[in-house]
This record gives sequence, structure tokens and C-alpha cells, in this order.
Amino acid sequence: MPSSIALLITGASTGLLAGGASCAAVQGGLLAGAVTRRRTPDPASKSAAKPNNSRPEAVTPLAPVGAFLAGKLASHTVLGALLGIFGSTLQPSPRTQAILLLAAGAIMVLFALDLIGVKAVGRLLPRPPASFGRLMRRSAKTDTVATPALVGFATVLVPCGVTLSMELLAITSGSAVAGAAVMAGFVVGTAPLFALLGYLFRRSSQALSGKLAGLTGVVVLAVAAWTMLSALQAGGWVSFDAPSRQTSASGPFIVEGGDGSGSGGGGDSQEPPENPVRTDASGRQIITLTVTDFYVPTQFTAKAGVPTTLVLHGRDSGGCARAFTIPELGVQEIVKRDGDTDVDLGTRKPGTLRFTCAMGMQTGAIEFKKDLS
Repeated sequence: MPSSIALLITGASTGLLAGGASCAAVQGGLLAGAVTRRRTPDPASKSAAKPNNSRPEAVTPLAPVGAFLAGKLASHTVLGALLGIFGSTLQPSPRTQAILLLAAGAIMVLFALDLIGVKAVGRLLPRPPASFGRLMRRSAKTDTVATPALVGFATVLVPCGVTLSMELLAITSGSAVAGAAVMAGFVVGTAPLFALLGYLFRRSSQALSGKLAGLTGVVVLAVAAWTMLSALQAGGWVSFDAPSRQTSASGPFIVEGGDGSGSGGGGDSQEPPENPVRTDASGRQIITLTVTDFYVPTQFTAKAGVPTTLVLHGRDSGGCARAFTIPELGVQEIVKRDGDTDVDLGTRKPGTLRFTCAMGMQTGAIEFKKDLS
């Protein structure tokens, strides 16, 4: 099936060139926590311990890393197939994704505390049945790989911005095979970076006989805090951007002529309008947000009580900024790399409407006011 092969190549190249770093920023804490966990003693292993270790030592640190990547590949491939069949009906809302990010952050905290040595959290971490764990240890000659596999499988719930772009491609593919191909290719493309990071996490902790576990736990704890703060922004509940980083725009609220200038009607114009907030000849308010790797401006002042359209003007857009969301309205859009995407905001009441990228890294707001001239 040529189309599926093309999508597989597209997904793999995107993952290799852009997805690895983007997803590592979001899922790296889960990877570190899963592959560098403190080992729990196995009573059976004490009596059966033998000095003969015929298996090469280099295989040991790769087993949990491979399990993590296998779990990730399985879940993303299944999701791609389902998206190809059912389309956008399976896409969670922005706030549901934010809640999942908060849950992922909480799991990272548990992993971090376990690495630091807090014994009380051990029972809260996912563990396979004892019999299954012994079976896996016999086959892999290492700690059970079930936990890293389960954590890798769960990464489908905490996508990065590039993953969301691939999910959109899977939705538009129109078939289970094509959808699975693009998502599987994407995971394969990100695998080299994840494998390297996982190997280094695992190997370093073994080489130092666990002395690195505490330091790794602190790093994972910091990543968890960053993930949870990003989730709060991704849900549109708060914004932590400093005023010095914000750029603002308001009127003049001029009425433009009916010759098509400044209508922002979803075309492919390459230059943003001179006035980011304006009113066209029909009386509709047009707000233009320029999307590169960032949002410009990040703060708007607009009129309340008039029909409003938000125009997302892509100008060599990239990164997580392309995965644009308005959590309050449930809006999710993948911004064109170069071109305009219209979002109907309806007639807004006075108040603040927040927007963000899907990862909560890029944020902004539109302040609707009643008395503006």
C-alpha cells in the first residue's frame, strides 16, 4: 500500500528530525523513572545466585529501555489505527489532556521519591504479579521489564506537540493501516534518542552501584514539577508567563473597506495585517495571532459583544506552537506552516479567554472589554 509506506516514512522522518527532542522533554522523566528504579530483592534470586554470568553485561541495561520503547510503539500504533478508523471522535479535549499531564506528573513524583529512597511510595508504584516478574527475570536476566513496558505504553496519554501533529495526520489518513503506519513510523523515528537516553540512565545507575539514583530522582522530580506547571497552563487555568515576556496588541478598532483587505478569511496570505485587532466591513471583529515557533502577540484587548474570528497566521510555524488550543472552548487546531486558519469565537462576553499550545509551553490571552472605541 504505497500511501501507508509514504506515511510510515513521513512519520519516521518527523520523529527523527523533530519529535525526539520534543517528546523527550515531556516523557523523559517517565523514561528515567521507569528504567532507573531501585531494585526490589527477589527471595528466589538469593538462593539461586550463581557466579557464572554468561550473558554479556551490556545487554542488562538495554532490557528495560527496549521494554519502554516496545510499550510506546504498541500504544501509538493502536492509537494510530483507531484514529484512522474513527477520526477526531477519539481525540480528548484540551482540558482532558491537561488532566492526563497532571496525572503523568504525579506518577513522575512517585518514581522520583522511589529513586531518592522514600520506601513508603514503593507500594503505590505499578508492579506486576510476582510469578510474572520471576518469569521475566529468568528470560531477561535482569529486573522485570513489565513496569517500563507499562510506562512506555502509557506515554500515549501525554503527547508532545509534534505527536499531536502526527495524530492529526493519522486522523486524515482515513484507514486503520495508514493511521497505524504514521504513528508507528513516528515512534521508530524517536527511538534512537530515547534509546540513548534510557541506556545512559540505566548504565550510569548500575556503574555507580545506585549512587546516581538519588541525583536522578532529583532530576525526575524537577521534570515532574515542570510537567505539572505546564499542565496547569495547558488547561487554561493559569499563566506563569512573566510580563516582560508578553507582547500585547489592541485597536485601533478601525472598520476596513469591503475590498477584501484584512478579512483574514482563511487564505494563504504570507504577511500578517498591520492591525492585529480590527473590524471588517460586515462588522465582524478579526483578531490575528501570528504563529512561528512562538505566539505574537501574546496579549490582546478586544471588544466584547461583537462577532469575533481569531485568525491563526502561520509563518514558518513549528514546534508545539502549531498545536494550538483554547481549553475553555475545547478548540484544537494544527496551525498551517504558512497560511491562515480561522477560529470562530462567537460573540464574547467581557472577560479573559486564554489560549495555549497543547503542551502548555506557549500561552497568551484575549481580554474582552465592553467599553472600547
